[in-house]
Amino acid sequence: MNILLTGVSKGLGLLITETLLKNGDTVFGLSRSRTKELDNIINEFPETFNWHNYDISNTENIRDIIIKKWIGFKTPIHGFVNNAATAYDDIITNLNIEQLEKMYKVNVFAPMLLTKYVLRQMLLHQIKGSIIHISSISVHTGYKGLAMYASTKGALEAFSKNTAREWGELGIRSNCLVAGFMETEMSASLTEEQKNRIYRRTSLKKAVNLRSVASMVAFLLSDKADSITGQNIHVDAGTI
Repeated sequence: MNILLTGVSKGLGLLITETLLKNGDTVFGLSRSRTKELDNIINEFPETFNWHNYDISNTENIRDIIIKKWIGFKTPIHGFVNNAATAYDDIITNLNIEQLEKMYKVNVFAPMLLTKYVLRQMLLHQIKGSIIHISSISVHTGYKGLAMYASTKGALEAFSKNTAREWGELGIRSNCLVAGFMETEMSASLTEEQKNRIYRRTSLKKAVNLRSVASMVAFLLSDKADSITGQNIHVDAGTI
């Protein structure tokens, strides 16, 4: 399968990339930075990993640069994984509209546009494809300082469910993977005390294993999940 994946340079995105490539898929990966770990993937999978340096906050050029010039209209897309995200954390009384707009551009507007063009590609090639948005447990539990970030993920969950209703008749599926707290760069600024407070809210009393998330993404992309659509799949160490 040909999979379009955003945010591939580190953390979860890098692990999803590696998982899909080892499964035999071809990955078209986007990221705004190039890391040593990403270079290793590029060198290990030269035939099946295609990387493009692109900042998805540049929503105006997504079609021309990503779809038209890079992937090409002749290339079928079987799956899209919306993983890239940015976090603007603060309490609501400090809300800054400029920061909020920047986050919505990356977390909501770009994924919606990419979904639009992926759907068109699937329709063009008559593909029964799978779309996955990485969401957050903060949508369902609430955390102090995460209201603005959670709102972007909540928007994706609503968008995904309606995508599933709109295109399910043609065999196109759309789901959200609701990830719990993971040890990533986004959470690196938290103290051990803050992390432990979050862990205590889970059934397993520990962070979510990134491999669990990556494996679930691979499953939802596959034909084994062909009856799963319009869902929020929780991989959250039992937070809910």
